[in-house]
Amino acid sequence: MIITSELTVRGMLPPVARKKMQAWIRSRHLICSGNFFILETLEYSTIERFEECVQGLGGTFISVEPVRKVWIGNHRQVILYQAKASLHTPHHELKQYWIKYGGFYTRFDDKSC
Repeated sequence: MIITSELTVRGMLPPVARKKMQAWIRSRHLICSGNFFILETLEYSTIERFEECVQGLGGTFISVEPVRKVWIGNHRQVILYQAKASLHTPHHELKQYWIKYGGFYTRFDDKSC
C-alpha cells in the first residue's frame, strides 16, 4: 500500500519549491515588492509551476495577468505574464534570499537596462 500526503499529490514539496523560487530570483524573473512576490515570464507553464511553489510553501497565489507583448526576433511577439503571490510570514527566508541575491526590477523591466 502506497501512502502519499495531500501536499505531494496537490503541490510541490517545500525544499523543491524553495530551490525553484531561488533560481527565479537569481535569474531576475522573481522580485519582491512589499509583502508580495512578483514573477514575470513569457511562458504560461512557468506561471503554473510558480503557483505550485507558492502553495507548497504555504503561501497564496493572488493573480496572473498579461502585461504586454514582447518582441522575439524581428517577426514574432509573445505575451509577457506577471503573477503575484504572497507568503504569509513577513520575514520568510525567501525574502532574505531576495535581499542578498535579487534585484528591484525583473529582466523584462525597462529600468533594468
